[in-house]
Amino acid sequence: MAKRAVFSILVLAVCAIVMAQGTRPVRDPIGYVWSPKPMNRLMSYLLSGDHSDAGMKPLVAGICPHDDFLYAGPVYVPIMKRIHTKEVIIFGVTHHDVRMATKDPKNVLILDSYDNWKGPYGPVGISPLREILKKKLPSADYLVSNKAQALEHSIEGMVPFLQYFNRRIKITPVMVTGMPFEQMEKLSTELADIIVAYMRKNNLKPGKDVFFLISSDANHYGEDFKNTVFGTGEKGHDAAVANDRRIAREFLSGKVTIKKIHNVMEATESGKALWCGHFSIPFGMLTTMKVLRALAPSKEMAGQVLSYADTYSNGPIPLRKSGFGVTAPFSLQHWVGHLSTGYWLMDREKSGAKVGK
Repeated sequence: MAKRAVFSILVLAVCAIVMAQGTRPVRDPIGYVWSPKPMNRLMSYLLSGDHSDAGMKPLVAGICPHDDFLYAGPVYVPIMKRIHTKEVIIFGVTHHDVRMATKDPKNVLILDSYDNWKGPYGPVGISPLREILKKKLPSADYLVSNKAQALEHSIEGMVPFLQYFNRRIKITPVMVTGMPFEQMEKLSTELADIIVAYMRKNNLKPGKDVFFLISSDANHYGEDFKNTVFGTGEKGHDAAVANDRRIAREFLSGKVTIKKIHNVMEATESGKALWCGHFSIPFGMLTTMKVLRALAPSKEMAGQVLSYADTYSNGPIPLRKSGFGVTAPFSLQHWVGHLSTGYWLMDREKSGAKVGK
């Protein structure tokens, strides 16, 4: 009897170990920051030089880059400092190396089962919403892959900034795979319905309790990326930057519409502009727009560009012996654009928005 009891205890212990996934491991220990001292130093530098418009309406959603902090830090800050919610739903990219390592899944969302994610100030909790999504989404429309989430860096890059501004932040990590716009329409409706039900049940308000954050860098340009559609050298760089700014101005600013969301997907197709948010931006915006329409039917979603920069024009910020660095070069043969945008709810007749710097 005693042996049977001991055996049962051992079985339960093994099951608990198998089921407990622990903390998600860090993918990028170089370009991102994972301890308090360097994160505090980085933020002290970035906040001292941030002069973005402080009079903006309270935000409910945004787009943020995920490049190295020394490169993109000044573009992270204008959106991250305006996130004051308890929870953040993060729409991440499924980059090429992740796709190749996971047999290139398509037409689905990728969730994880980690107990928490690492942050510079300690573990970052997971919102209960993640497990609800697993129960409520059709099984054909998502997969759970800790392998994919552990290989992907576009979501983890959001975590240090989010935790800096809110030590108790909880996240729902959602990786978006490649899919046609029609599948986005279907899947974003399913996801939005679940999020709306969750928010109504828990009396959660957009912008106050829940924020919708989309991870994306802008154009990846130059011979290293096999992307020289606007030519090479300074002229090619300047034309590609102008195109990034045009996309942001025409499709990511002002009143949000399905047509604009579709247009940004078309504008970032292969051969036009190599944005890694080709899928995460339209899917995240569709989902957010549908949630907001359900929760605030008399309002509409409007936004503006907060900041734009690129690695060739700006280079890394001058922090030396910081404990972190850069993972790629910057040159006319290899540069990346960074964009942050903010979105808010406005009365329908007052939805105009100006373009920021």
